[in-house]
Amino acid sequence: MTAKTQDSSYIATAVAPNTVALDALETGLRAALGAAGLSPSGEARLLSTQGKWSALEIPVNAVDEALPNHRRALREAWRRNDSEPADLSLLGTQHRKKKLLVSDMDSTIIQQECLDELAAYAGLKDKIAAITARAMAGELDFEEALTERVGKLNGLSLSALQQCFDERITLMPGAKTLTATMAAHSAFCLLVSGGFTFFTSRVAAETGFNAHKGNTLIDDGAALTGEVGRPILGREAKLEALDDCAFANGITRADALAMGDGANDLAMIEAAGLGLAVHAKPIVAKAADAAINVTELTTALYFQGYTDDEIVWRD
Repeated sequence: MTAKTQDSSYIATAVAPNTVALDALETGLRAALGAAGLSPSGEARLLSTQGKWSALEIPVNAVDEALPNHRRALREAWRRNDSEPADLSLLGTQHRKKKLLVSDMDSTIIQQECLDELAAYAGLKDKIAAITARAMAGELDFEEALTERVGKLNGLSLSALQQCFDERITLMPGAKTLTATMAAHSAFCLLVSGGFTFFTSRVAAETGFNAHKGNTLIDDGAALTGEVGRPILGREAKLEALDDCAFANGITRADALAMGDGANDLAMIEAAGLGLAVHAKPIVAKAADAAINVTELTTALYFQGYTDDEIVWRD
């Protein structure tokens, strides 16, 4: 006897630049759903009509056990149909608006990799960035790669850290709006990074995160020693941070949104109720529930069903 499959209610969402008309976006989404073998179960709901983005959602029925295949088929159908560039999601209707945001920092909340930018002040950016790229793609052990990179910064003046933050670090578009909106709807926002507390503290303060976690750069009072404080915060520590934060706030993993771009984000992205890949490496995009590649972090709100009038605009 074969196991009985279960159909459940899902929401397909499409977000595109506002140069894409809403009727064209709806037509494209319906065509992609049909090509993916998914049947709409209701009318489209407009999420953004006059702002920077065109965004709408359509309810569909989908087989729970086949959800990863449905998502892949939807993305492939969108591309085959030569539809306008857009970010898509296919998510459940339960626990839709998340009560916890756990986000990576580098290349997610900010546009840079802090360690790469810091290395520029030692004349080592290209060399460090090459190691970073391999580590984020999952080709190198994260802790070993971090230790190696920081070791190359031995003797770098502490003044370079603030100079780096002031001159080189910029927020990802939509970062402030994402945290402000989720906080306004009683969500707890945690910034958790394999980067460094010097930067996480400043980025968290600027964007409105409730708390932050990161690694520690060891110094002698004047310069970096080339050492990282132990234990190193890596993949499993990020997942532990999600679980600890969820427990402290009386919620479950299903109530969490975890987002990031690199291999050290995989555990928390796979565990969260909504795992979101942000301009991510292929290994992360494949594992995530949805991805942001075309638009900006505001899309994480549209994927949760927020409309423009519910969003607290800060960017």
